[in-house]
Amino acid sequence: MTIRVERYDERMKEVWNSFVANSKNGVFLFNRNYMDYHSDRFKDHSLMFYDSAGLLCIMPAAIKDDTLYSHNGLTYGGIISNEKMSAATMLEVFAKMREYLSGIGVKKLIYKPVPHIYHSLPAEEDLYALFRNKALLIRRDVSSTIFSGKRLEFTKERRYGIRRCKASGIEIRQDYDFKGFMKLVEEVLASRHNVKPVHTGDEMELLASRFPENIKLFCAFKGDKRLAGAIVYESQNVAHVQYMANSDEGRKVFALDGVVSYLIDEYYKDKRYFDFGISTESQGWVLNEGLIRQKEGFGARATVYDMYEMLV
Repeated sequence: MTIRVERYDERMKEVWNSFVANSKNGVFLFNRNYMDYHSDRFKDHSLMFYDSAGLLCIMPAAIKDDTLYSHNGLTYGGIISNEKMSAATMLEVFAKMREYLSGIGVKKLIYKPVPHIYHSLPAEEDLYALFRNKALLIRRDVSSTIFSGKRLEFTKERRYGIRRCKASGIEIRQDYDFKGFMKLVEEVLASRHNVKPVHTGDEMELLASRFPENIKLFCAFKGDKRLAGAIVYESQNVAHVQYMANSDEGRKVFALDGVVSYLIDEYYKDKRYFDFGISTESQGWVLNEGLIRQKEGFGARATVYDMYEMLV
């Protein structure tokens, strides 16, 4: 098989987006209307691979110095393919990619594969190709995921919190004030962790306007006052919590427990996976045990988000 590789340019936007929509491991994060919102921060160098039949697969990527990242502006990336991809073909894709990267002076590839929970069909051909190309696992983060096919019971602590929330007259509803909620996120992260969220309020408002069916906000209210909430990124198989925040007043009445319970038991009860996101720090070497205990209290168990380094 003869494979050629080309660098993505904006003239291929519709072709790219169509391929993502019909792939076996692509999600809306790879749509150019999402990816390009922070194009000023990352130098895009996404790749498109072709065989004699046409577009074979794509790879979201950005370049910095002599390193290609897939993708340092996204939680995960890697090769996005459709049902035609085979293990043998993926080896050829990697061989052509190494040849291309070497030719433009890239010395290493940082690769973050799409976790299996997002696959509509098995799509781990790239993991085998990474192994064959002597890539090293350099980071592993632990996320917490609920599988709807076998729901585990909430712990006693979480059930208590949910009862307290209901008894306090808290209303849980979908909200559309992304900027207002992100102010709460910023306050909580600054006071408790001394960090800033990845997205600003303006960015979340923009992205939610572009993807209203995929990016949703749910909040707990006492009257008109927002006490807690969660932004959820919704794909075909997964409802992923992008941000959660609980105000000081919300903590007293377990408002966030009420929000999470509503999402799991009602709004996303038929979604195959409900993913809370990672509870690891320091490149995966530190486990935030208090944070992950809270998530596991809702019946979630481990899914890993990996990162590999491959020398070109």
